[in-house]
Amino acid sequence: MFDPSTLAVPIVGAPMAGGPSTPALTAAISAAGGFGILAGAYLSPDALRAEIAAVRAATDAPFGVNLFVPEELVFDAAAFDEYRARLLPLAGMFGAELPTAPAYTDDAFAAKVDVLLDERVAAVSFTFGAPAPKVYAAFADRDIATVTTVTTLDEARIAVASGSTALCAQGIEAGGHRSTFEILADDSEIGVGDLIVAVAGLGVPVIGAGGVGGVDDVRAILAAGAVAAQVGTLFLPTPEAGTRAAHRAALADPRFTATATTRAYSGRLARALVNDFVRDFTDVAPPVYPQVNTLTGPLRRAAADDPQVINLWAGTGWRGARPASAAEVVAHLNPNA
Repeated sequence: MFDPSTLAVPIVGAPMAGGPSTPALTAAISAAGGFGILAGAYLSPDALRAEIAAVRAATDAPFGVNLFVPEELVFDAAAFDEYRARLLPLAGMFGAELPTAPAYTDDAFAAKVDVLLDERVAAVSFTFGAPAPKVYAAFADRDIATVTTVTTLDEARIAVASGSTALCAQGIEAGGHRSTFEILADDSEIGVGDLIVAVAGLGVPVIGAGGVGGVDDVRAILAAGAVAAQVGTLFLPTPEAGTRAAHRAALADPRFTATATTRAYSGRLARALVNDFVRDFTDVAPPVYPQVNTLTGPLRRAAADDPQVINLWAGTGWRGARPASAAEVVAHLNPNA
């Protein structure tokens, strides 16, 4: 079974759903001695199987796949309608048709679990919760490692008790979605170093995630007790990533001066570069996922070239992001080099 403490280079490529994660990026990170994790969220089961095949065609190195764990809330139709009304003027500027009542979806979670059991990837990571113990047991029976992303000690205890063979301790500094187990949860605001220290005694290897802008940040994560550092933002400018051109440019644009967590794009907390959309809609977006994510999707696609509208996911170490190949990023972050 895959053990993250055995990596030649203690770098895990974060799954970045919605575009940046590609088979080419996943394969390149693993081939360079790290461990790539392919984002399985938002893909159909058939598309996920095809992307796994594409990774395997590019490298023989082990890699993982990430899934979002579904959580269904009582739908707040009034809050959704109010938020939609606030977005309509902006949507009209870009000619985007906003859905009137998006339906809940569990992102075909069970079907994708079956795909991963069949494909026998090296590891499966979970975001937004810990699935039922029987899910962990099924992967263990196939000798597939499981990594659960946590933001608090309580979440870590739940994951380990459910059968997770490793943890990803996601600090407040991390870019993209916060992996809180509950949609309505307030952000824990625990830094990656403190979180690693808190969960390191639970008997499973810990990967630290959040704020990596260079090799010194990797060293700090390892010194806190993690066996590897998970990195996402620094891979966004690589040619292997599927990052939008406007997102790539924003990472190097001095007009962007800060990141913040926001529910404006998806209804779930996520860290992004602060742009006009974050400033205008963070305080009014309802905590409803995935319906808000579906609501804003057409606007984000229509405004794909406008960095003031699209979601510019980024961690606090974004200033360290530079155009380079994925292999070069892994080598640059290697604390053993």
